[in-house]
Amino acid sequence: MFRLIVTASTRFRWFLRCYAPSNIALDAIRSRSGLKWGIPAALMLVPAYLFAASFTSALIERGAPGWLNIVVLVLIWDALKLAVMAPVSVGLLLRARLAERSPRRRQQFVPMGYAPGRGVGPWTTSA
Repeated sequence: MFRLIVTASTRFRWFLRCYAPSNIALDAIRSRSGLKWGIPAALMLVPAYLFAASFTSALIERGAPGWLNIVVLVLIWDALKLAVMAPVSVGLLLRARLAERSPRRRQQFVPMGYAPGRGVGPWTTSA
């Protein structure tokens, strides 16, 4: 029985990871090229998810089936995930840009008296 539960939850997680719109958006935002889209995506998707949750809860109040409460919870959870990812993506973007900047700065640094390819520099005796 335990094996069945673990297998079912693993497959359900895989299915949501591949096909749920919020998870696809979060995977795209977490990529290096998508980090700059964290704030715009959150500004666009969080109100959309909250509107959908509000609409669904209004349907429930007017007599829709009670199992739609699960849909409301999932929509609110997705909105929270995107709302948290917006500032996190800014932090990750800053960290990535600083990491990319450091090697470039090391390549641009040229010590005084150094001429590349000539063997001339402060550590050599020939000048």
